[in-house]
Amino acid sequence: MKRILYAVIFFSLLAGGKAVAQTQPQFSHYGFNGMYLSPGYAGINKATEFNMIGRYQWFGYKADFNDDGGSPKTALFNVSIPVRAIKGGIGVNFVVEEIALTTVKSGQLAYAYHLPLGNGKLGIGAQGIVTNIGKGYGYRAIDQGDPNIPNVSNDTKFELGGGLWYQEDKFYAGASINNLLGSKYEFESFPTDNGGDKKATVTNGKHIYVTAGYNIDASSSVVVTPTALFKYAEKASFDVGARATINTKYWIGANYRHQEAVTGMLGMGLLKDNTLRLGYAFDFTTFGKDAKEMGSHEIMLSYRIPQLMAAKPPIRTPRYSF
Repeated sequence: MKRILYAVIFFSLLAGGKAVAQTQPQFSHYGFNGMYLSPGYAGINKATEFNMIGRYQWFGYKADFNDDGGSPKTALFNVSIPVRAIKGGIGVNFVVEEIALTTVKSGQLAYAYHLPLGNGKLGIGAQGIVTNIGKGYGYRAIDQGDPNIPNVSNDTKFELGGGLWYQEDKFYAGASINNLLGSKYEFESFPTDNGGDKKATVTNGKHIYVTAGYNIDASSSVVVTPTALFKYAEKASFDVGARATINTKYWIGANYRHQEAVTGMLGMGLLKDNTLRLGYAFDFTTFGKDAKEMGSHEIMLSYRIPQLMAAKPPIRTPRYSF
């Protein structure tokens, strides 16, 4: 356990350096979304898992200028696949996000190596990331002719990330760092007064995630799971919460996001062995309410491919040995 804590601290120290402008989307269902939080999660469970999340932040936000006001809309799809032949697993993340005049499309391919540790399993992962950022038309400059204002254009860059994920029956912990290369995205800008060709730029700073959760048997039918998520991009922030799972099928929970919102969530498992899960979360805005709408909506749908039961070996008996 000490080695896990040392590794988490190491990832936190890597946050040195200033992150600029472009930050990754956040999700209220982070407790169900290990594949997004760390490449070390890839294949950590014995079954292939698919996960989809749709998020509409600050639902109904209207801008003062009667145009796209900046209400973020995010769609996430990921899959985690255990692969025994490579002693680990692979994982994929696809994310599309729209924030006013900015569109971000990102794909991540991860590999994790698994090794037993204590009562659980540790995944050591790395991932390659391809991100395209597009800028639309309609930015309003305070200073006309400012070359730092992007015009209609887009740029694509390759990035790297790494992470750890430890999991046992009642406890999990993960850490990751993305954008190790600090890529700079360049966009066409409006011509300057002197005819220069300076480009508008956005730099991707490092993103740090550290998360953990623990299952507590509150009764024979109720399991309470406290969760926490630490995030670092341009600044540090955190989520803390808990959910109660009833009869391994239904859950209800609450979460607090630092200087942002209070979240309520509920969900249920469907099909045999709860292989299909459906969850909903509502964020009630508590910070900066004058510049935001009251709430955000988030829907999660996940599916786990059932494990095939191994065929039982035939029983030999001398009775039928003629």
